[in-house]
Amino acid sequence: MTTHEDRLGDLAERLRHDDPRFFHALEAGTPCRPREYRHGTAWLTLAVALGGLALGIVLGHGLLIAGGLVLAGIGAHLFDPDRARAGRGIGPPPG
Repeated sequence: MTTHEDRLGDLAERLRHDDPRFFHALEAGTPCRPREYRHGTAWLTLAVALGGLALGIVLGHGLLIAGGLVLAGIGAHLFDPDRARAGRGIGPPPG
């Protein structure tokens, strides 16, 4: 029975290390969304990118258009839930 308790303890430690905000919210009994499902920054980045892109098109300014497109790519990349895993060189989860 101790192996199961050890596994649960290891899982809790890994969760505490990976997403402390989610861990403490679970401990308090008021769970919040895990980090992979929080996309506020991504939406804000996309909104700014589309604004810059539209302004670049209206003004006919190539640098603004290019900047808006690059920022849109960055914003789309922020929606990837495994971006931290990819940054560490770890492959996708099995399954």
